[in-house]
Amino acid sequence: MTNTTDNATPANSSAPETAMQIAGHYLGLCKIKVVVLILFTAFVGMLLSSQGIVPLQPLFFGLLGIGLASASGAAINHVVDHHIDATMARTSQRPLPQHSLTQRNALIFALCLATVAMIVLVLFVNTLTAILTFIALIGYAVIYTMFLKRSTPQNIVWGGAAGAAPPLLGWVAITGEINQEALLLFLIIFVWTPPHFWALAIKRRKEYARADVPMLPVTHGVEYTKLQILLYTVLLLAVSLLPFLVQMSGVVYLAGALTLGVLFVSHAVRLYRSKGDGHAMKTFAFSIFYLSLLFGFLLLDHYARILYRFLN
Repeated sequence: MTNTTDNATPANSSAPETAMQIAGHYLGLCKIKVVVLILFTAFVGMLLSSQGIVPLQPLFFGLLGIGLASASGAAINHVVDHHIDATMARTSQRPLPQHSLTQRNALIFALCLATVAMIVLVLFVNTLTAILTFIALIGYAVIYTMFLKRSTPQNIVWGGAAGAAPPLLGWVAITGEINQEALLLFLIIFVWTPPHFWALAIKRRKEYARADVPMLPVTHGVEYTKLQILLYTVLLLAVSLLPFLVQMSGVVYLAGALTLGVLFVSHAVRLYRSKGDGHAMKTFAFSIFYLSLLFGFLLLDHYARILYRFLN
């Protein structure tokens, strides 16, 4: 594979790039920080699905397959959105806007990742996990990126279903089936996604408008988007209590979910009352902290209950 574009040459074409530099460009297509969060929630889903030691094979290969599929979706997103990325400060340094890779090579890379992911999941995990992972990949890379993102201000709501899949995929990788608890994990991330992303969209609304992407703050204004963020965080607080209500989790999780939920709502209230986008990025940053810690409380509660039953 070459490291030039189809119709342009790299900015630093005076000297050949090293293999490490080229590998770095491909790694840059994978949105590693996002993949790490995806793998964390998938890992939590795996651990929560078992009352004992999780089998090593589906654990390792499940994470590998889910991670490769997530990286593939990210790379396809880079290819489809390269024109948009070039107009936005946040994304203008990505490999394709910088002409570090060709679109063709980036797409081949993405398809290779997807192929390996499906092979790994079918051969070493189970077919249902492979099917659900493929559906999530198509949902994000095709349905959301190619259609919803450009056609409706509710794009992130419906497109969020693909992003909410990882804990469900992790659960299915271990158990081979979908049940109520796995769907609750899916629901939590599904409801979390809009307030998380809309906070960022408020801050970047001018860039989205310039790129002609109909994000909610572009089409309906900042104040309306702030109200939607507040309503969704209240809904998220309610949804986050469901694992306790169905006895999936206990009081340790309940205390954590209530505390985190109230803090998230307080950030949404401050954002709603603030002028312009002053509190948007703080709300966005807390949303990531919220999800990570909420799933951490799920794990802590899970193993605390196992230990309690063992000791009694």
